[in-house]
Formats: sequence, C-alpha cells, structure tokens
Amino acid sequence: MQATSSLRESLVTGGKTVHDVTQDICSRVEDKPNKTWLGAMTLSLITLGIGAYAVFMLLWDGIGVWGLNKTVGWAWDITNFVWWVGIGHAGTLISAILLLFRQKWRMSINRAAEAMTIFAVICALMFPALHMGRLWLGFYWALPLPNTFGSLWVNFNSPLLWDVFAISTYFSVSLVFWYIGLIPDFATIRDRATNKVSKAVYGALSFGWDGAAKTWMRYESVALILAGLATPLVLSVHTIVSFDFATSVIPGWHTTIFPPYFVAGAIFSGFAMVLTLMIVTRKVYKLEDYITIYHIELMNIVITITGSIVGIAYITEFYMAWYSQVPAEGYAFLNRMAGPYSWAYWSMMTCNVISPQLFWIKKIRTSIAATFIISIIVNIGMWFERFVIIVTSLHRDYLPSSWAYFSATRYDVGVYLFTFGIFFTLFFLFAKFFPVINMAEVKSIIKTSSEKKD
Repeated sequence: MQATSSLRESLVTGGKTVHDVTQDICSRVEDKPNKTWLGAMTLSLITLGIGAYAVFMLLWDGIGVWGLNKTVGWAWDITNFVWWVGIGHAGTLISAILLLFRQKWRMSINRAAEAMTIFAVICALMFPALHMGRLWLGFYWALPLPNTFGSLWVNFNSPLLWDVFAISTYFSVSLVFWYIGLIPDFATIRDRATNKVSKAVYGALSFGWDGAAKTWMRYESVALILAGLATPLVLSVHTIVSFDFATSVIPGWHTTIFPPYFVAGAIFSGFAMVLTLMIVTRKVYKLEDYITIYHIELMNIVITITGSIVGIAYITEFYMAWYSQVPAEGYAFLNRMAGPYSWAYWSMMTCNVISPQLFWIKKIRTSIAATFIISIIVNIGMWFERFVIIVTSLHRDYLPSSWAYFSATRYDVGVYLFTFGIFFTLFFLFAKFFPVINMAEVKSIIKTSSEKKD
C-alpha cells in the first residue's frame, strides 16, 4: 500500500491526468529523435561495428584468436554467457513475481526491465554459438539428425543441453509476456497516429485491440497466467546454468551452494543493470514524474539484500572448503584469494560485497548519482565473479605441470563489445519506437485514485 500511495502521490498531486500520461509517453515515440538519442545510438553502432570485426575474425580464423590454452578452455565466452543471462533475470522478477504480489511500484519500470531481459538473453545466446568457432561446420551436431546408424541424439545428461531448454523457454515466455503488455499501448499510439505508415504499423502490432471490458478481462487473465509460468523460471534458469559447474568434479565448482548463489547473484546484477538503464532513460526523456526516487530506493533495497546473500555465499564457500578437508578444494579457494588472479578476486569482493552496503545509508540510497555509480560497480563486480569462478578454478588443476595463465586477447574483448553494441542498439531503438513506460497500468492508478476521491 505504501508503494501504491507513493506512486499515486507522484502522479496525481503533481497534476498528472490520464491525458498527461498519454501525451508524455507517446510524444517520445511520435517526436523526432533528439541529439542525445542520436549521439548514444551513434556510439552504440560504433561499438557494434568494432565488435563485428572481432566476430568476423573469430569465424574466419577460429577460436584460436582467443586467449584460451590447453588448461583454460573456458574463459571470456562462458563468463560473458553467464553474466548476460544474469542481467536478464531482473526483468522477469519485476514483471512476473511483483505482479503476482500486487506490487504497484513495478508499473513504471517493468516495461524497460522486460525489454532489457529480452536483449540480454539475445546477447547470452550468441556465446554458445560463437564458441564453436566456425559454427557452420558443427552447429548441426547439436540437433537430432538422422544418419547411417539411426538418429544422432544430443546428450541429455549434459547440463549444457539443459541450458538450451531452460534459456529457450525463459526467452520465449519473457518475449510473449513483454509483447502482451505492449498491446494496449500500441493501440493508444495507433489511435494518435497522423500518418498512414505509423497507423498501419502500430495497428498491426496492436492486434486489433479495442479496449472493451471483455478484452481487458482476457488481457489480465493472460498476464497472470504468463506471470505464473515465468515465476519458476526465475529460479530454474540460473539454477540450471549453475549446474554447468556444480555437476563437475573440478575444485571450486563442485559445490551444492551454486544454485541459490547463482540465482541471488543474477537478481543482484539484473537489478543493477535496470537501475543503470532507467536512470539514463529517466534523465534523457524527462520521466522524473514516473520513475521516482521512491522506485530507485526500493530497487536499491533489493540490491542490498541480494548483495548480502552473495557475500554470505562467498564466505560459505571458504568455510565448506575448510570443512571438507579436501586439499585440492582448500587450495582452489586460497589460490583465488592469494594466487595470480587475486586482483580479480579482490575486485569482485570490493564491488559485490562492500559497495552495496553503502545503500544502508538513506542519503546514498536515494541519491541518483550514487545509485548510478554503484549500479555500474555492481555489474563490474558480477562480471569478475563469473571470471573468478571459471578461470581461477581451471588455470591450476590437479596436475601442476599443466598449470597455465589465461590472458584475454583483443578478440576476447572485441566479441564482448559486440554484445554490448547489440544490447544498447536494441535498447535505444526500443526506447525511441516503443512506449518505455507502461501507460495502461500507470493510467489505471490515476483512475483508481480519482474514483476514490470522488
């Protein structure tokens, strides 16, 4: 109730009406792009171009252009894959779980969070394909194809295949959930369109939405069903991603704490990315009346809680390594803390454990500048977490003669930049041509408040 009252106060007492909401959000779609948007899109396309060159060289020469060696066979590719999947978790959490719990404060941020989920999962899905190198020579081996000996089936015992099912299901449900929520707003833009092209495009996207009571009833029923389907995916997807490591016998990976630890970390990094994007969108499109300080404060509280859970998981890992009395396990964690990659470990601890604790201070928790900086720091830290888990557990295994040091090449970095270019290009296009705030839900709050006053 407190969150609902806060949003009502920010819109209603500020003089906002249903017409004002429609005008404020639709004008962002109808007006020509401003200079800030054009500059951001240009930078994003430059990043995409640089990354595309790295991808071309990867496909041309194979994965030998990466810094992998005989000991570290997984590095930036799987690190970036897990990082992007984690980024995509906040959208489903904000949209689905908070919808089921009737949390009204989600309404101003859920649209952008859902879009972020879709784009992040697209970026994540690139790495399983790109890590094949010349993928046109081997991608079909992952499919059940008929051959001389019958049917060549994939290995259903492999956690990597579980990833395929989990992430494809997550992507499909999230995409449908996002699009269903857009339909009423597409209809609003359709009705306001002044040229034939816009009317035709948004008319097709709105699927003939007429705003009738029966249409709204079906819309709300479908939204609840999709929210119910998406909620277990928040827990299952990153749990299954954690099985890539937890089901192995490599010291530092073989641990039962990974599933809840990965889920908490995914929500942690996802909320941080939502904050980063929403603070920029809030400033560029002047949406301070819709994305309020109260929204930012609530999201910072979630980051503080999940960051604390992640910190406890780090400590638990060390305790279990000591308690197990397995020499290789104990060495793996000491090597993380004091070995060649100690710089990555302490960067992870600083960014993920220490920086979120600053949000216990209300002045920092409600500061736009501090929130923006810490949200970026958190995502840097979560990338280091995945790097530490993967690379430091591989580079020194059971056989000292095989120990090796991994160093990233410009192509490792370039492929990573390629996904950033795709992510931000898609997000900027979304912010320009789609309503970035859920108009229908925000207007429903104003109507409810007005009816109560009457």
